[in-house]
Amino acid sequence: MTQLRIREAASFLGVSDDTLRRWIDSGALPHVLDDSNRMVVDGRALAEFAQAQAAPTPDPSGVGRSARNRFVGLVTRVVSDTVMSQVELQCGPHRVVSLMSTEAVEELGLEPGVVAIAVVKATTVIIETPLQRD
Repeated sequence: MTQLRIREAASFLGVSDDTLRRWIDSGALPHVLDDSNRMVVDGRALAEFAQAQAAPTPDPSGVGRSARNRFVGLVTRVVSDTVMSQVELQCGPHRVVSLMSTEAVEELGLEPGVVAIAVVKATTVIIETPLQRD
């Protein structure tokens, strides 16, 4: 069972330690005491809580699609040459970068401040875990 200290758990949710403690005090998030008598949160409980709290930005496109990974955000940067462009979006706390033709950038009117949706359909997603130290 993975146990996370309050500071770690708070950072995964993007909130302060105090906010996490308030959720624990209200009973919204369970906790236990570790061997050193410190409050910790079970990793599985935190994952379930994070999923329940997630409020993705609504997709304004109204388009149905098979891809499940959609990130709504604001274009923050566009770097173009005559053929290709790099487009950066800020989607909540996540930076999403796309490489596309400059023609597509112009057709879509992509420039900083424009609302856009990054749609990711990948057959390969690499997942890493931190080294476990004893």
